[in-house]
Amino acid sequence: MGVPHISNRSGRQPERWSRRGMLAALGAVPAAVVLTGCSGSADASEGTPTASARAAAKKAAITVSPADGTRKADFAAPVEVTVTDGTLASVKVTGNDGSTLAGSLDDTKTTWTSTTNPYSGTRYTVAVTAQDGTAETAAFTTKSPGETFVGYFTPEANTTSGVGMPVSLNFSHAVSDRAAVQKAITVTAEPAVEIVGHWFSDTRLDFRPETYWAAGTKITLGLRLKDVRGSARVYGVQSKDVTFHIGREQISTVDLSTEEMAVRRDGETIATYPVSGGDSDHTTWSGIMVISERFKQTRMESSTVGLGDEYDISDVPHAQRLTTSGTFVHGNYWAATSVFGSRNTSHGCVGLHDAKGANDSSVDGYKFYESSLPGDVVIVKNSGEKTVEPSNGLNGWNLSWSDWKAGSAV
Repeated sequence: MGVPHISNRSGRQPERWSRRGMLAALGAVPAAVVLTGCSGSADASEGTPTASARAAAKKAAITVSPADGTRKADFAAPVEVTVTDGTLASVKVTGNDGSTLAGSLDDTKTTWTSTTNPYSGTRYTVAVTAQDGTAETAAFTTKSPGETFVGYFTPEANTTSGVGMPVSLNFSHAVSDRAAVQKAITVTAEPAVEIVGHWFSDTRLDFRPETYWAAGTKITLGLRLKDVRGSARVYGVQSKDVTFHIGREQISTVDLSTEEMAVRRDGETIATYPVSGGDSDHTTWSGIMVISERFKQTRMESSTVGLGDEYDISDVPHAQRLTTSGTFVHGNYWAATSVFGSRNTSHGCVGLHDAKGANDSSVDGYKFYESSLPGDVVIVKNSGEKTVEPSNGLNGWNLSWSDWKAGSAV
């Protein structure tokens, strides 16, 4: 059969392709594919780092506050260490006094904060290491406080007192931030008992339990006042522990209706003494009083207690202070022996028969003095006078427990 004839209506001769031309044309197709592949995503992932890879390649950046080289850093704020692009492995803060500051990490382990503030006037070195091995050391010095205060405490360290002795502190500077100061002071007892502080003024803070201390109690006073703010620009300086002990229980009761004092030790009456209290114009304070000072002999002048020139006795024997305002229980050698136990003739003190020179061991004044300790309780009743102010001496026992606790700042 014949082959159909296809005519070229255009009149042009059909174009003929050479072998070289055909190969060139065929070669152009894969070239275009290769060019398209060069701009595709597959090759981009091989040549460009991912976000996680970039993050892994970054070095942890550590920041310390106060900054390295600070010379007057604030000691009223904690030390803080932070890290970016990583987590913290260890932080150590050491003072030039050998002390260290403890601290803790947050949940992300990117921030470390000291649990206490640095001390004033101290140089600190901060050594930090991140989990990736990055390490950094910084140093700073805290400033010194402008003004300072201390607490003078009663009783004295390592002494033995009676069961009525409170722990009393008198501050050298008025305290406006009572809560901060009270929190920095601890008073603990063995055997344990609840102990509460009571502010009598902005310079006096006393501590006591609900009832008298148990005989034989060991008491520890902890002062952590260093760098504690007492008032504007005034900071404490003490950081110490002191201990003292409670001896036997001795409670003496003075009944001025009978002019007699009964002395009970550990629950048993060991002595009774005839006494003479304040007369009708100079009545003796009533209430619970505590011996705060003791003098074998001392001078007593009426002018010091607002009584003009009524008396001036240079050698009062066996004087034991009961109030700040001048009430004592003391020996008396200038009154007739018959006065004691029969009449109240003093200017407000409680007197016992005694001898001049304070060396006669046979007289009542000597005997009572020798049997007594600071902190012993002396109760005065039927004196015709109102109850002594709790702040007048160490006489906070005249406050109920609820009233005592109401004077606490914490």
